[in-house]
Amino acid sequence: MIDISRKDITAAHDRIAGHIRRTPVVEINFDGIAKPVMLKLELLQHSGSFKARGAFANLLTSEPPKAGVTAASGGNHGAAVAFAANALGVPAHIFVPEISSPAKIAKIKAYGAEVTVKGSHYAEALKLCETFETETGALSIHAYDAPATLMGQGTLAKEYEEQAPGIDTVLIAVGGGGLIGGIAAWYGSTANIIAVEPRTCPTLHDSLAANERVTITPSGIAADSLGAASVGEIMFEIAKQNVGRAVLVDDNDIRTAQRWLWDKLRLVSEPGGATALAALLSGAYKPGPDESIGIVVCGANTDPISFSKAIQQ
Repeated sequence: MIDISRKDITAAHDRIAGHIRRTPVVEINFDGIAKPVMLKLELLQHSGSFKARGAFANLLTSEPPKAGVTAASGGNHGAAVAFAANALGVPAHIFVPEISSPAKIAKIKAYGAEVTVKGSHYAEALKLCETFETETGALSIHAYDAPATLMGQGTLAKEYEEQAPGIDTVLIAVGGGGLIGGIAAWYGSTANIIAVEPRTCPTLHDSLAANERVTITPSGIAADSLGAASVGEIMFEIAKQNVGRAVLVDDNDIRTAQRWLWDKLRLVSEPGGATALAALLSGAYKPGPDESIGIVVCGANTDPISFSKAIQQ
């Protein structure tokens, strides 16, 4: 088992601090919940998601070769790697599946990376990325199953604890598990970590139930960001120890959460970014009396037409 410690995460934060935003936390009062809910607005991070943390952690840990870096992604990780590579003057080649949002593909290209769009899901894009790595010698940056990635994502939890001390429970959307793995590694047993997944992408939910990593066929409105066919090996060992449970939400619950973020805070969130909030709004997670809740709003990469359709449905 690879151990990800608070010391590791602190060191990663020291390395990347000059390249990332310290995203804000806002307090929101909900009817029926005694304490304010603390929303960590990570959708305001560079490249539009938390993924920039892991991207910079990888690039600043390893010396990229002349061939540059490569990554497979549903979109957000690719945009983050492209952003970090551009900031550090490193070539990048990103592989994304055909389900990726056009807005995310456009963002990757805008950051100067080469993009290959091929395959129906993330797993197919990953195979193409691995072939490219072998043929060119490029440094591959895994979206969720690499120590530096988890350490980088864990820096969000370090900030969160400083900004909102005393949180009892943190709700986190899950795809491959890099974010929840890093956050769970930081908090350990000091907070109740709750995974939230679309009912159509129950990767961690089903793996925890089986007590082993399982493979699913992802679908639904959040599949471009939460559509990993299986969770990462490193994070699953962390999850078995430190994730309390996984809850599932429907696509309509996610759309409702997107609409809520727009109505209440005028924030444009992609479906995956609103998924953790959907668990609270839908009742998939019901807090106890006097429980202090934290929610990570983790991504904003959507286009105006898709967002408009989502909040009108």
